Amino acid sequence: MKIYVFGNPDLAEDAVALNIANQLKPFRPDLEWIEVGLNQDLPFADQSEVWILDVVMGIDQVTLIDQSQLDQVKAPPRTSVHDYDLGFQLKLLKKLGHLGQVTIIGLPYGQSFGLEAILSKLPKKP
Repeated sequence: MKIYVFGNPDLAEDAVALNIANQLKPFRPDLEWIEVGLNQDLPFADQSEVWILDVVMGIDQVTLIDQSQLDQVKAPPRTSVHDYDLGFQLKLLKKLGHLGQVTIIGLPYGQSFGLEAILSKLPKKP
């Protein structure tokens, strides 16, 4: 199974998911960890099941966000066409009918948490 990891390596607060993914790899070598680059088209359009690891504002603990909660994801202010974030892209794919079942492992923005909290949210081993 693939875990798509989002973040900006140039901003410490937005690089958290990228750094955490590197720490998680030894614990879950059965998962394929895929870093999605900035402004890259989402590589999982039309996949039946998608798992994402990303930092999420407005949560205070590691949280699973599923398909039914996608409409609650709020987009940050945009100042150019390059500012479309993950939430916007997911909503667009959903509207176009190109999004399968999505589960986001949300990491709380600006808060500390342990690896155990994330490991317990990852998909179960086959």
